Formats: sequence, structure tokens, C-alpha cells
Amino acid sequence: MSVPFPDMASDDGTEARLLAEAAPGDNAPALSVSQLSAAIKRTVEDGFARVRVRGELSGTKRAASGHFYAALKDDNALIDMVMWKGQAARLAFRPEDGIEVIATGKLTTYPGRSKYQLVVDTLEVAGEGALMLLFEKLKARLGAEGLFDRERKYDRLPYLPRTIGVVTSPTGAVIRDILHRLADRCPTHVIVWPVLVQGDGAAAQVANAVRGFDAIAPGGPVPRPDLVIVARGGGSIEDLWAFNEEVVVRAIADCRIPTISAVGHETDVTLADYAADVRAPTPTAAAEMAVPVRAELQAQLATWNGRIIGAANRHQALASERLTALARHLPKRDALYAPQRQRLDDAGDRLDRSQRHRLTVISERLATRGAALRPALLARRWDRDRALLEGLGRLLDSLDPRALLSRGYAMVRDGGGAIVTTAAKARAAGHLQLQFADGEVPVAVGGDGASPPATPKPARKAPPAEPKRGQGELF
Repeated sequence: MSVPFPDMASDDGTEARLLAEAAPGDNAPALSVSQLSAAIKRTVEDGFARVRVRGELSGTKRAASGHFYAALKDDNALIDMVMWKGQAARLAFRPEDGIEVIATGKLTTYPGRSKYQLVVDTLEVAGEGALMLLFEKLKARLGAEGLFDRERKYDRLPYLPRTIGVVTSPTGAVIRDILHRLADRCPTHVIVWPVLVQGDGAAAQVANAVRGFDAIAPGGPVPRPDLVIVARGGGSIEDLWAFNEEVVVRAIADCRIPTISAVGHETDVTLADYAADVRAPTPTAAAEMAVPVRAELQAQLATWNGRIIGAANRHQALASERLTALARHLPKRDALYAPQRQRLDDAGDRLDRSQRHRLTVISERLATRGAALRPALLARRWDRDRALLEGLGRLLDSLDPRALLSRGYAMVRDGGGAIVTTAAKARAAGHLQLQFADGEVPVAVGGDGASPPATPKPARKAPPAEPKRGQGELF
């Protein structure tokens, strides 16, 4: 076999040969780690661009970023999976370990750890049986805690609630059906707490709404509901799964306000129905349970009013009959009044006779007294009394101290106007007032200097002298 190139000697005398003959395969280009990882990634993604994998969840974990990580496994193998935040937020149930699911997505590699994983777009429970198994498992656990016991629930709902709180989606047909039904039956005040009723975060919002209604204080700016309705339209078990979450069940069970669960259609059953005080087959039925029919109330009130009026009329008629019967046994009015009339006539006659007798006695007494009033006797008594009065007047004039002042006497007074009767009192007073018949003069005792003479007061005029008469009588 000829060689393409003749042998050539090297500088050191050895025979030159091709590199491929010396080390077969060493002439292939060397790839970097990133190049090799990218090539594997393209190969895997091209070969498994769309796959559906059935397996059991294991190691479920939701990161703070919102991404969901888990592993799918069966009896012989395990593969990691990841679900990004956007897809994880739309999950209709809460993934837990042990749930059998079907994951749809693409297979890819993670060069950072030299591993492959499944990037999941959608995740669903593998059949209704698996969800029902999870439902029964959660129901048994919560029931063992007593959350569904009849003792925890109200025996009856408020008959005519003034305020009703509704926890549901504000955009669905459910809230319109409830409001329309309430308006038809008995209009009342409704407070709607808008929530998500499906998908990730729906359970937390429903639980927070129930607890929010329960936390409203009575008498505050927002009225506290007398009744709470938790409502949602129909759907599959996956769509209704938010109302099977433990957080929702505990919020309804702990609510101190009577609650009605109206989730789904009549055949749909959720754990919220077990925790609520009353389960309604539909949201419309919940509105019918919440309030009575106003027309029926008005008819019932009219019936009661008629019965009250009838009872009152019957009572009045019976009382009237009894009064009439009793009146027959009473004596006649004239018979009752006859003794009093006779007594009054007798008293009038006695009064008339008494007045005439008294008038006669007084007339006789007046005539007797009048005979004693003779003019001569009256003149004699007049003269005697006048003489007595004149004697008393002369005696009074003789005893008047001011009459002595005209004969040279003076009346001594101190500064306070009191009469001074002794020399000791005069020396003690210091300043004196000497009253004469024609005025007063101030003086100082002991030569200490007298006060300036005051303007003399005019003398008080003596009373006119009575004309002299006979001595008369003093007594």
C-alpha cells in the first residue's frame, strides 16, 4: 500500500510520520463545555419539544419568586420539573406531595448543573379520582378536628337580615343573580367583597374576605353583616378546588357571622359546604334562603292585623254585652236619686228656717242696742272724753324739755348726739353741742380750743297755746 506522502527524515534523524498515524483521533477540534452543553440542549429540545408526562409529585416547593419546583416520579425513575410564575399562578389546585398529575411541557437541560428537567406549561390532576382521593383525605383530617361539627354552627339564620355580605367575583353572573333575587324577594343592604374564585391565590382571597367581614366592628362606619354568603358558579372539580382549600374551610368555620355556602351547582360539593352553617344548592337559592318574600310578609302582617282587629272587636262586643247585662241589675236612676233629693229638700227647709230665726234674733238685738243710743248720753260722753284729752295735752307740754330752753336752759349733747347728764361724761366727750332755744353752739371742754361756731339752727316753734279753759278732768 503506497503512502500519499514519501517518508522524510526529521532534523534529529527520526522518521517523520502523520499525526493521525501517531495518535488516531487527536486531530478532531476540541469543544468547550458551553458548546457541548448547548449541543445537548438543542438535541434534547428538538427531540422532546412537546411531551405529556404522568407521575407522582415529590418535593414540591414554591419559591419566593413565584416559580414552582417539584419532581415527577414513578416506581423506577424520577425527573425534575419547573413551572414558571405565570403558569403556576393559573393552577386550579394546590400541588402537594403524593398527588398523581399529568404535566405538559418540553424537555430541556440545565447546563448549570449538568441535568435535564421538564419545563411544564400546564399541570392537571391525573383523573378525577385522584382529586376525590385528595378531597376525602382533607375532609377526614379537618373533620377529625371538629370543623364540621353541628355544635359549631348556628341553628338558624337571621330571619330578616339588614346587611348581607357576599364573597364572590364582582364580574360574574353569580353576583347579578344574587342581587336580582334579593331585590325581587326583599330588598336589603348588600356589601360585596370582590375575590378571585379560581386559580392561584383564590383560596387566600376568599379566606381573607370571610375573616374581613367577621372583623367588622358593630356600630362602625361600615355596617357589620348579619349574614355572609360565599358564592361561585358551577364548574369542574378543578375549577371549584379553591373552596376545598384548608385556609377557606378554617375561615368559614371560625366565622362568628352565620354563613351560607353556595358554591357550584346542586351536585357540586365542596369542603366549604361542610364548614358553613347552611349549604345552598345554587347562589340563587342562597339569596332565597337569606331573606323572606316581602309580599308574603305583608300578607302575613295583614292577616295578623285582621286577627288583632277581630279579637279586639270580639272583646269589645263581649264587654258591651256584659255591661248591658250588669246595667239591667242596677236600680233606676230616679230610685237612686230620690233619697238624696228628699234629703236636699229637708236641708233647704232647715236652712231657710235657720236663716229667718237668726235674722229675727239680730233684728231684736239691734233694736235693743239702738234704744240705748240717746243724744244727751252721747254729748255727755263726748265732753268727758274731750276734757280728758285736753288735760293730757297740757301735761305733755309741761313735761317737754324743749319748753325749758326758752327760759335760759341749754341741752348738752356729745359728738354722737347723745345727751350728757354729768360733768364726767362732758370731760370725757371733749367736744360738746349746746342746744339753746334758738340754735346749737359747739364747744370744746378744757380750753383746748372750740370748734368754729356752726350756723345756729332755727329754734323749733313752740306749739300754739290752747285757749285757757277750766281745769277739767285729767282722768
